[in-house]
Amino acid sequence: MTGGQHSAVIFFDVNETLLDTTELKAYLARRLDNRPDLAEGWFTSLLHYSLVESATGSWHSFGEIAEAVLQMTAERYGITLRDDGRSVAETLAAMPAHSDAADGLSALRNMGYTLVALTNSSAALAEEQLDATALRPFFSRVLSVEQPQRYKPDLRVYQWAMSEMGQPAAQSLMVAAHGWDVGGAKRAGMHTAFIARKGQALYPLAPAPDYVVSDLRQLATLIKPLR
Repeated sequence: MTGGQHSAVIFFDVNETLLDTTELKAYLARRLDNRPDLAEGWFTSLLHYSLVESATGSWHSFGEIAEAVLQMTAERYGITLRDDGRSVAETLAAMPAHSDAADGLSALRNMGYTLVALTNSSAALAEEQLDATALRPFFSRVLSVEQPQRYKPDLRVYQWAMSEMGQPAAQSLMVAAHGWDVGGAKRAGMHTAFIARKGQALYPLAPAPDYVVSDLRQLATLIKPLR
């Protein structure tokens, strides 16, 4: 942010931004005939079909879409899905935190910011993920798109989240490791920070984020405490 203004509320994406998806990708590859390339395609299709739900006014949970897209991917490539003994949701729930997450969140909270999780996952799954990684105490709220029944980056999700926290866009910062997420938040008027996790890139046609950092520790060194 510029001009001496500081965000009162920092919203965080959860999957990949705070949590390491390495094991999820390995799980998907195992189920898809040991094809890591198809696991990457699954992520793209998951975003695609979640937005199809929003665009058509339909609603299914993130977990339901995840399983449906996994079945579609297998059918598309003529693969019989292997049984791994766990569902996609169970694997999502077991993902570890990135090594910088706790330090970065602690620093930001100690600087006076209110921290809020804003996720495409269900509230129950997000709570389970944050509890398992000991990150939950850093957050004042966990907001899920299941309440407005629209998926990020639908602008209405960001607008709803800011309304829930009683904050104007000028006092709100969205932090994510996805170009589509920070792009949507920026178009909703929020300040944005892109966490450049491995394999992630900004969308060139979206408005530039206010911050581009390697991790949450670096973000905490760049923004100023509230006064």
